[in-house]
Amino acid sequence: MPNPDGDLILRYPVAERLAHWTIAITFIFLFTSGLAMFHPFFFWLSSLFGGGQFMRFIHPIAGVVLVIFFYPYAAREWRNNRWLPVDSEWVRKMFAYMRKEELGLDTHRYNGGQKLMFWSMVPIIAVLFLTGVVTWQPWFAPTFTASLRRIAGLIHATAAFIMFVGIGIHWYAAYWTKGSIRAMVRGTVTRAWARFHYPAWYREVTGKDQS
Repeated sequence: MPNPDGDLILRYPVAERLAHWTIAITFIFLFTSGLAMFHPFFFWLSSLFGGGQFMRFIHPIAGVVLVIFFYPYAAREWRNNRWLPVDSEWVRKMFAYMRKEELGLDTHRYNGGQKLMFWSMVPIIAVLFLTGVVTWQPWFAPTFTASLRRIAGLIHATAAFIMFVGIGIHWYAAYWTKGSIRAMVRGTVTRAWARFHYPAWYREVTGKDQS
């Protein structure tokens, strides 16, 4: 419908936005609670979650929630994240994109940066879940040797850090790209925004050229 910013088109349906925000909020909890358990310096963060004992109890459960929401979401979105030649070109020009230069690339629903984020999360979340099971006290950890638990803990912390860096870049890019956060909150974008950032996707959803 018409509005002061131009005609709006749907980019993220309600179900997709709910899944995205559930994953994001769950990750924030997992990272902060995991940081509190990682080193005594950060243990004060446990006060945000009802104390250390409750935090340790809920942390692995939140990990299961992350898996339950992420992989069905990924199963629906993998086709939109297939790597295309234009995505390689986008990666080569990403600094120009950050300078808000017109790249002239026929980008589809997601750009190369978003696809890199997606495909990195698929294995990293699996690694976090499996290593988390090995260290999950008191349910599963006793069935594994102490050495295996230490190795799993190290891998778990490394994977969490890598994911933190990736999601940090993702959030920064969303904040930097005006209209992205609004799209994930309201679900819609203007036609001008879609034509500029995702011209191929714009044609797919509107059946129109870029003129």
